Amino acid sequence: MIFYYPKVMPALTELFDHMSRFVPVSAEDKQVLTDLVEVRSVRKKEHLLSPGEICHANYFVKKGCLRMYFIKDNGLEHTLQFALENWWITDFMSLENRKPTNMYLQAVEPAEVVVLTKTNMDILSGQVPQMERYLRLIAERAFAASLFRMQYFFELSVESRYEQFNRRFPEFVQRIPQYMLAGFLGFTPEVLSKIRSKKRAGARKKLG
Repeated sequence: MIFYYPKVMPALTELFDHMSRFVPVSAEDKQVLTDLVEVRSVRKKEHLLSPGEICHANYFVKKGCLRMYFIKDNGLEHTLQFALENWWITDFMSLENRKPTNMYLQAVEPAEVVVLTKTNMDILSGQVPQMERYLRLIAERAFAASLFRMQYFFELSVESRYEQFNRRFPEFVQRIPQYMLAGFLGFTPEVLSKIRSKKRAGARKKLG
């Protein structure tokens, strides 16, 4: 079950702060945005999107962590994207083309999200012109992040992938389950377990 909060401007403080890093946001702009979004509380492991459904919204994470993933024929999950606080996440292909998705969008931990539907996104872009620029910049950042991840796969070994990711996002690595991290980095949980065991053994050897 998803719970709805009243549309009060303080609930959108994180979003307004994030927007102001990219575009100017007036009090009038904030009120327009407040009227066009919903703030939802989502339980851990709850899905906002499942295969066969059409994605109708873009989600801004106020609190918690979301992920987008798919399941291969062999039953293994492959996470394509995580979204922590102050990140947007959606299936752009389904959202823009109005086609059923083959993705899952799930809360990794209890989360609060700001929901901007495709319909209201179009309205907002017309009423608040700088919002279109903001959303475009966010989409560009998401695309750049996906390219950076692809570079990991082509240039780095599985062990180097983990080391680089752990070095860049240590707190994030501690927040997500091992099997999700393994799927995101492109290997099995067993491989990740061996990498971590090797690192622990190396650390003990240095201390000894």
